Amino acid sequence: MAKSSADDQELRRACEAAIEGTKQSVVMSIRVAKSRGMWGKTHKLGRDMAKPRVLALSVKNKGQRTKAFLRVLKYSTGGVLEPAKLYKLKHLSKVEVLTSDPSGCTFTLGFDNLRSQSVAPPQWTMRNIDDRNRLLLCILNICKDALEQLPKVVGIDVVEMALWAKENTPAISSQKSQQEGEGPAAATVTERDLKVTVEKELVSQAEEEDMEALLGTYVMGIGEAEAFSERLKRELLALEAANVHAILESEPLIDEVLQGIESATNCVDDMDEWLSIFNVKLRHMREDIESIETRNNKLETQSVNNKALIEELDKLLKGLHVPTEHATCLTGGSFDEARMLQNIEACEWLAGALRSLEVPHLDPIYANMRAVKEKRAELEKLKATFVRRASEFLRNYFASLVDFMISDKSYFSQRGQLKRPDHADLRYKCRTYARLLQHLKTLDKNCLGPLRKAYCSSLNLLLRREAREFANELRASTKASKNPTVWLEASTGSGQNMNAADTSTVSEAYSKMLTIFIPLLVDESSFFAHFMCFEVPALVPPGGTANGDKSEYDDDDPNDDDLGIMDIDDNDSKAGKQTGELAALNESLQDLLDGIQEDFYAVVDWAYKIDPLRCISMHGITERYLSGQKADAAGFVRLLLGDLESRVSMQFSRFVDEACHQIERNERNVRQMGVLSYIPRFATLATRMEQYIQGQSRDLVDQAYTKFVSIMFVTLEKIAQTDPKYSDLFLLENYAAFQNSLYDLANVVPTLAKFYHQASEAYEQACTRHISMIIYAQFERLFQFAKKIEDLMYTIAPEEIPFQLGLSKVDLRKMLKYSLSGLDKSISAMYKKLQKNMTSEELLPSLWDKCKKEFLDKYESFAQLVNKIYPTETIPTVTEMRELLANM
Repeated sequence: MAKSSADDQELRRACEAAIEGTKQSVVMSIRVAKSRGMWGKTHKLGRDMAKPRVLALSVKNKGQRTKAFLRVLKYSTGGVLEPAKLYKLKHLSKVEVLTSDPSGCTFTLGFDNLRSQSVAPPQWTMRNIDDRNRLLLCILNICKDALEQLPKVVGIDVVEMALWAKENTPAISSQKSQQEGEGPAAATVTERDLKVTVEKELVSQAEEEDMEALLGTYVMGIGEAEAFSERLKRELLALEAANVHAILESEPLIDEVLQGIESATNCVDDMDEWLSIFNVKLRHMREDIESIETRNNKLETQSVNNKALIEELDKLLKGLHVPTEHATCLTGGSFDEARMLQNIEACEWLAGALRSLEVPHLDPIYANMRAVKEKRAELEKLKATFVRRASEFLRNYFASLVDFMISDKSYFSQRGQLKRPDHADLRYKCRTYARLLQHLKTLDKNCLGPLRKAYCSSLNLLLRREAREFANELRASTKASKNPTVWLEASTGSGQNMNAADTSTVSEAYSKMLTIFIPLLVDESSFFAHFMCFEVPALVPPGGTANGDKSEYDDDDPNDDDLGIMDIDDNDSKAGKQTGELAALNESLQDLLDGIQEDFYAVVDWAYKIDPLRCISMHGITERYLSGQKADAAGFVRLLLGDLESRVSMQFSRFVDEACHQIERNERNVRQMGVLSYIPRFATLATRMEQYIQGQSRDLVDQAYTKFVSIMFVTLEKIAQTDPKYSDLFLLENYAAFQNSLYDLANVVPTLAKFYHQASEAYEQACTRHISMIIYAQFERLFQFAKKIEDLMYTIAPEEIPFQLGLSKVDLRKMLKYSLSGLDKSISAMYKKLQKNMTSEELLPSLWDKCKKEFLDKYESFAQLVNKIYPTETIPTVTEMRELLANM
């Protein structure tokens, strides 16, 4: 037989460790399986449902009293035992071995102090019968000796328990030896376990002695088998005869019993008949009661439904009712400012009433009711009447506001007084009807189109009048001398351009026009977009301005265009819807602001006539305002600024084209000598243009530079070709003048620096050609002789060249005598020829130095050829020639 867990010392030590600190000693510990049963039902045990537990019996000595406990311990996550339940054995009332377990290893322990007796107690399953008997025997002994009471034992044979205890006494003795040294309490209980037996529970010692004495007085006489058998037969026959005699004697009694039974049967039959009658009556009564209850339930349901129906109909009638005050406002009320609150309330009620009759807000069951359809038609008629009346009133109201302002001349600029347009009062009066427009849009979006056109038409007259009067007075009040438009004409004097008058007031006037009207137009666009209920993003950020700088148009608050109303359809705005709204807004802004650009064009044309170069500064001013217009809803203002920029660029291009024609007219003169007049004039013009540059106008000026200089260089080349003899001298003088006049500007203007380098290259090429011509004119035979030698060296050996025709030593001596005799006179003649026809005397020293250097280079090449081909001939050395030139 496998070792029982009750003998496992490691398990006992683990249990003692788990209850350490309770001053209790473990008497027995054994492993069990815990499961849960059900009341009134047999429970089939399943090993998969069982939970491993350890039952430990512990005692605690408290003076003369001993307390006994049953502890349930479970395994924690780390496999360590920890207390789970604690039962006091003094409350143990029942020990029951379950008959549903064939093995007999499952039992339950009933305690009389459990709070809920309706919950089935846990079932404990042992490994085998020995473990079960050992645990139960230990529990019974402790209860009898330590607690002086025994629980009720059910489902187990106590005789079998007693026999098992006798047979397993050695095992228990061996357990005792293992328990020595574990404490006096444990030893005491263990000794008691060995002395107590089940017989004590069945009979006392005195009864046992009496039974032994009784059995001793009765002589069985079983030594002789046949005699004993005969004796048993006689006793059996006597016993049967006595039974028959007893039966015969009890016949009258049996008859009386049978009569009583028959009487009782008759009573029972009568009772059964009465019960059948009562049952029928009760069944009929039950059916009647059920019928009554069914009718009552139907009536109750009908009553509830009728009540709910009445509530729904009352609610529907309440929604279909048109209040008298709202109907009056919608059909014939006034639109004065004092009555606007009533009109707004009526609009809100009408919109809510129409919305409540739509299917999402109304039960579809009611949608097709005749009353609902009629009420919807009535509300639609009210809506159409109100929208028509409100639209007619607003169209007339917009026209009357603008007519009143136009008729009052104090609103506009007058002679000697520039008047800034002020629309604060106009906007204030319009805001009175902003919420009315919001509700009109909710009721009928199509009515906004004519209203927007009426507003645009009326306000367009006012804006054009303000712009025209302002532009006229601005031009009249600006004092500026007119500058010439002819800068590069050959026939005009240069002094006229050098003392050009200050025309800055022209640019200031144009800037003032933009500063006043561009923010005004942006504000009007923003106000129009909000006032007329366009679902578009804001035109300018809160607190922002139209051009990115601090606006001078401060009549209104920066947040002035916020109408103080909530958009009714905010949640319905979609990207595609906004795109369509933006297109409609730009179309309306076209109607609102169309025609005002003519007054801006008039200012640009006026400024151009006074000083064409002011187009540069006007272009920069316009570009600055244009870069500040980022909002999509201010589209027409951007178009206006773009048209203004194109107008300024066109006028400036007109000036550039005219100046180019002036340059080209120089070509028609019969002969041009010296520096052309447009060279220094262009430098003056470029200096003036640089002074006018503002903001983004650099590209415009650079394009003009490119066109000017390109025409200047082409014209210069054409004029030079008319006299080939002096063309190089003409070119180098003009290119030098171009470089000298633009030196300072070329250092700061990249475009002019490019043309400066181009003129420098052309100057160097012209210098080289002119100097070569002068040198060849004086020493033609010398360098032609050298050229013949160079040509022959490609075909024949150097030592054979002296034997060629015209290249002998004699020919060399003749050529040297002709070319180098009177060398100082030849050099002087070369200097005089260089000086002849030169109008720019300041260029002569540098040209002469270039000429001497070029001559020395050519002579050095000639000397090397002579030394190589004619080594025996002597000629002036390069050093001697350099010294001679230095002394000239």
